[in-house]
Amino acid sequence: MATVNLRALTSWVGIARLLAVLLSCLTFSLVASTGHFGGPYGTWCMFTWCFCFAVTLLVLLLELLELYPLLPLSWDDFTSAFSMLAALMVFTSSVVFPATFIHSPCSSSQCARQAVATAASCLCFLAYAVEVSLTRAKPGDISSFLSTVPGLLKVFEAYVACLIFSLLDEYNTEPGLMWCVAVYSICFIFTLLIIIVTIGRCLTYIPCPLEKVLVGYSFLALLMYLTATILWPLYSFRGQSRPDPCGTDCWWNKHLGVTFLTIFNLIAYLVDLVYSTRMVFFRAPP
Repeated sequence: MATVNLRALTSWVGIARLLAVLLSCLTFSLVASTGHFGGPYGTWCMFTWCFCFAVTLLVLLLELLELYPLLPLSWDDFTSAFSMLAALMVFTSSVVFPATFIHSPCSSSQCARQAVATAASCLCFLAYAVEVSLTRAKPGDISSFLSTVPGLLKVFEAYVACLIFSLLDEYNTEPGLMWCVAVYSICFIFTLLIIIVTIGRCLTYIPCPLEKVLVGYSFLALLMYLTATILWPLYSFRGQSRPDPCGTDCWWNKHLGVTFLTIFNLIAYLVDLVYSTRMVFFRAPP
């Protein structure tokens, strides 16, 4: 018989989750009331708010009724990874939605609702960011890998790779660009596998020193992204200027976005390598 754990709602983490549920619900309700969220960007934003609302509500219910121990997964790793993912998704939607749908001057009731929805989405991002901060592992604590800095960075790296994939366009004409896409794909697959294996409690079945393997992987991924950081802009913009006009779906803007996202992931893998090395080789004595 399920028991009720009110602390799931009254703790600081629980309060942050409650705020995220309320704000995400408010956001997608306001946007839905305008009826103006078509196209790939609007669909993505609506999916983000509805997905985060549904999963966060499910997390709250499972913790309230203390049913999560019945699930065949590492609950702390799952909630840490999801809160990080939700923060990234909501942040992206908070930027993309107003940039796509809110136009100046903003005087109609529809625009006012869109502006309020944007503000609510920004507050929802802050709620998830607070949850990430509250559940992040303390220095020296590696009982829940995905709540450590390297674990949270794994989620960030996988998410940025997904954004890169969404912007890829006309890359199969140059070998250098094809290598960059291979880098994005290989690193994404291995990072996603690390996340899935960690959440699925399968780390104990790996017959090798996993912590050192992760350090080695971070080093190789850093080197691969370093080559992509150099080759992608070199082959993308070589001998080509920005078209005029250059709208939302302009190839030049997409390639520039991939360039910046590649740099972000390069920095993420660098920080990941530094923190992973400190955790494995420079642990404080007990």
